[in-house]
Amino acid sequence: MPVARLLATTIALMVVLLAGCTGNDDPRRPSGEISVATGNQGGVYAEYGAGYAELIDRRLPDASARVLHTGGSVDNLRLVGAGKVRVGFTLADSAADAVAGRAPFTERVPVVALAALYDNYVQLVVPADSPVRSVRELRGRRVSVGAVGSGTALLAERILKVAGLSPGKDVSARRLDVRESTGALAAGRIDAFFWSGGLPTAAITDLRRTMPIRLVGLGDVVDDLTRSYGELYTETTVPAVVYGPQSAVTTVSVPNFLVVRRNMPDAEAYWLTRLLFEGQSQLIRAHPEARRLDRRTAIATHPLDLHPGAARWFRESHP
Repeated sequence: MPVARLLATTIALMVVLLAGCTGNDDPRRPSGEISVATGNQGGVYAEYGAGYAELIDRRLPDASARVLHTGGSVDNLRLVGAGKVRVGFTLADSAADAVAGRAPFTERVPVVALAALYDNYVQLVVPADSPVRSVRELRGRRVSVGAVGSGTALLAERILKVAGLSPGKDVSARRLDVRESTGALAAGRIDAFFWSGGLPTAAITDLRRTMPIRLVGLGDVVDDLTRSYGELYTETTVPAVVYGPQSAVTTVSVPNFLVVRRNMPDAEAYWLTRLLFEGQSQLIRAHPEARRLDRRTAIATHPLDLHPGAARWFRESHP
């Protein structure tokens, strides 16, 4: 874990533990519709979010969940910030831009976190026999950079930029979601695609059953990416057990958060956080990335504040 993230985790833990206690009585359970903005079908957000929505339906008797499939992080932050959905999944880098009011956002977005969930891995997928061995070798090729409104697109464009490539000029960029990208690669309509997601991603696993693929390593751009955009990005490795030996590469990871609007009532935030941990076994059945949910690290939500209702649950559940 980078020093900045480790320090942020330590500070967050101290704040949660030292904050004044609000009592041991459970707050009132929320009622009504709770909408959950997820992401592309075939991606981890969609599977994790479906499991989370089922938890809401099962464990909050006066509430019902509605799942929205979206472009991804950027869309979700806009929807949550505008009060159009209650809960959304997002990447930390997209969230940092949202709360700062930086492009692609036009103003500060009033969102806070319930918990850090797991880390996304950037996956640059090519056919196994492709000559492309680095990001720079994408020059002149057809590349899906991710769906409009996705965190994948934001990060893919940053990776291309630090590699000296411009979408639309040096690379023929397509705006496809992960299912569309796998279909286009299989049909030969694109030469490569970016995807930022947990491991494994169902759409890529399905693609691997239909054609030989591999991942392209990103180790040569990690330092430039971190220097340009900060320590939310971490160098990591995709294990060979995920997609096979040809996909065991160095890549970039970035944390995922579950976010809500800042003015969400404390009781609702408390219960939405509590459900994550009390229903973790069910979430693991929805997607194995839920195994990474850990109350000790879930409070590390820098650059987002932790919602006071979530902080109460972490404080009261601390051994």
